[in-house]
Amino acid sequence: MPCFTRIAYKQFVIIFSLRTAAWLGATVVAASLLGTAGCSSSSSSSSSSSSSASARPSSSAGTSDSALTVKQIVLAATLKHSYQPGGKGAARTESLTQPDDIVTLGGNLYVGFQNGVGSMGEASASGNLDSTLVEFTPAGSVVKQWDVTGKIDGMGADSATGQVFATVNEDSKSSLYTVSGGTVTRYTYTPSSLPHLGGTDAVAVYNGKILISASAPGTSGKAPASAPAMFAVTLNAGAKTAAVAPFFADNATATGVNAPNAGKTVALALTDPDSNGVVPSSSPKFAGDFMLNSQGDQELIFSGASGQNLQVLKISNPVDDTAWATSASGSLYATDSTSDTVDTITGSFTPGTAYTAVTPCNASSAPSTCPAPGYPANSLGTINLKTGAVGKVTLNGLVVPKGLIFVP
Repeated sequence: MPCFTRIAYKQFVIIFSLRTAAWLGATVVAASLLGTAGCSSSSSSSSSSSSSASARPSSSAGTSDSALTVKQIVLAATLKHSYQPGGKGAARTESLTQPDDIVTLGGNLYVGFQNGVGSMGEASASGNLDSTLVEFTPAGSVVKQWDVTGKIDGMGADSATGQVFATVNEDSKSSLYTVSGGTVTRYTYTPSSLPHLGGTDAVAVYNGKILISASAPGTSGKAPASAPAMFAVTLNAGAKTAAVAPFFADNATATGVNAPNAGKTVALALTDPDSNGVVPSSSPKFAGDFMLNSQGDQELIFSGASGQNLQVLKISNPVDDTAWATSASGSLYATDSTSDTVDTITGSFTPGTAYTAVTPCNASSAPSTCPAPGYPANSLGTINLKTGAVGKVTLNGLVVPKGLIFVP
């Protein structure tokens, strides 16, 4: 998500106040349960009992009509980390803020908290330079946490190797961290000047390849039209380097899926490669493909293992993370950086439904101060993978999602 939008989004105090009021009772309970989490690496009880809301997804996007229930499981204000302002001097302690991306590995959840760090690693207002990666149980109890220098924006996980990936600084000055066996390793990219002159974002492991979005092309100069939209990355554990190679380009050729280019060959002109993922076998379309979300362009790009024979789906609204329901029961986890919470959404799901965080403020036409008239706050939606229509999931309570993941 573009940096200016996130900053403006956090300034929208009215929505934050409404959400805070709506969850006031839940906050009191959650605070008492999560208060011992702190910075400890040991597990603590944070299974919160919160106000719940029923949700009825829009049937126009092929979702179930069964009610869904929303429950807050993590309140970031009860979690702390220590930091040195500007990287120097005496340590201070502050609450974690801005939960963003979320992944699962080994039955637990991993969430990146950005803590006010800028999109190129700039210090927060408090002088903090570190994001915090936290491992939680499915109920929201803290298992362990790690601080990493920079702003965590993209994450991924590889069950085959037992690694969690986190990229920092989505606009420029980017690097990659891995967590394996409780150990954090920082990798520098090679070449150090990334060919798209931007940063890096989401991570997916697809047929054994580590694929990373080449975000914010042209931040540090004019990017060539043929700059990579996706990198295939090879790690050198000894040298602690991550070698990048193009997977497909911003101007790659693709076949249109829907109007106005259905069945036509088009040249892409991607400006905002962002989140990504692998489409599960339960999806009614694109099953087994890799998907890149070019957020500001309102396009989803689908690829096979070769990075060729691309297909492009135009969507009716910009979106952030997308998570497919892979079973009738399970949990859809959402991060909410407006209220600094992690929520779980449960109920009866239709396998194959693509749930998404709808992000109107990431439209290319959105004003710099957003939300605004015609550009509401984030909401939970669904994507019709045939037509590109983004449907609404109506909630009887407020959830303002960013990161999403479905756990069966």
